[in-house]
Amino acid sequence: MAAAAGITERTLRFYRERKLLPPPRREGRIAWYGEHHLARLRTVSALLARGHTLGGITQLIDAFAEGADAGRTAELLGLAEPSPWAEEERVRLTPQDLAAYYDGETDPELLATALRTGWIAVDGDDVVHLSRDLLDASSALVGEGIPLAALLAAGRELREHADALAGVFTELLRRHVLPELLGPGGPAGPVGEDEVKRLTQALERLRPLAKQAVYAEVSLALDRRLRAELNRPR
Repeated sequence: MAAAAGITERTLRFYRERKLLPPPRREGRIAWYGEHHLARLRTVSALLARGHTLGGITQLIDAFAEGADAGRTAELLGLAEPSPWAEEERVRLTPQDLAAYYDGETDPELLATALRTGWIAVDGDDVVHLSRDLLDASSALVGEGIPLAALLAAGRELREHADALAGVFTELLRRHVLPELLGPGGPAGPVGEDEVKRLTQALERLRPLAKQAVYAEVSLALDRRLRAELNRPR
């Protein structure tokens, strides 16, 4: 394993002691390493080459481990059970791929923040991003000069507003489209296949319209804000 990873056996033992590498599978006195161990060693080497410290890499790996065990995060990302209404495409990446997307703006603290924010989760040795659109947009914004830390802070605030907007449209759906399903008189227990099908069909019709309305309102609001900034006394 040390030879395959291009490190010494002493370094391999040191990584094991620092818990940068999961223990091998043992059969008697034989220790078996696998591809996931090699992938982890290559990730550590890549992060070291980018200037990260072993302490920072350890924090990142610990954060990833916590994320992998967070059932709620896995559920939200669809890792535990796919949602029948999920529209956003998840993206599976290696840690090196993720670093390339954000052009070096991926120190362990920032990635841990992205994990806590819910932008990413961990599945085995891979990173799973919540949304390809969000990944593409956020990486492009980093390329425009906006620090990833600022984007993550804005993302947390944006999510709160997005949840509120989703609540507005869900209430319209509950009151005017499917009151017998989502309203107070709806099913008391788990819904059946027919109800799920009706809700899915309603979402297929209404989701694009809701997104169109939100896009238009955000576009108008940006225009108003930018005009106000340009007219603000200097």
